[in-house]
Amino acid sequence: MLRHGLIHIFVFVGLLALAGCAEEETSYANQTQQFETFLSGSHVPSLVSEEVAAASTEELEFYEKMGQTAYRYIRHYYDPERESRPEVEWGDRISMTFWIYSFENRAITINTMPLYTNDGALRAALIETGLNVGYWSFEPLEVTVGETPILKGAELALPGCREKDTVEVYMTYNLAYGSGLVGIIPEETPVAFFYTIDSVEK
Repeated sequence: MLRHGLIHIFVFVGLLALAGCAEEETSYANQTQQFETFLSGSHVPSLVSEEVAAASTEELEFYEKMGQTAYRYIRHYYDPERESRPEVEWGDRISMTFWIYSFENRAITINTMPLYTNDGALRAALIETGLNVGYWSFEPLEVTVGETPILKGAELALPGCREKDTVEVYMTYNLAYGSGLVGIIPEETPVAFFYTIDSVEK
């Protein structure tokens, strides 16, 4: 009898786990679709793949897909001086200024307040919104690529960038904060992670 009851418990727990996995898969698929629709619509630049840009005779702005699923856009990719700046590789020490936004299927503008940033120029504006930023660091973030824990989507997007690049990365929740509640960040939140690479040390 006890064995029979345990079997029912294990089956029930297994079904709950499967239901949770199915729900997460749906969220992931929905977020991927939202990104692709948003970036293919009125967003500038529009969603163009690296392959399409490479085959074009024009200097097309493009998004590179990283992991599953992050979309990286490097502003000023065609800047003639860019090739002379150090390129980020795994193991490099970088310094960065960043802005993290909850992606809400609309354009992020200069007036959009980030969920978190280390940009000191925004400190006063963030305080005015009622946020307690007393525990925030407004110093540049120092990261050893591949070693310092940061959002997975951001980490995947770093190699191939160069010093002074300004980058936008749109990532599904599984490459950001995951499926749980993290501080003020709701469960399964898709994220837009913007950053500037201030320096690269080999």
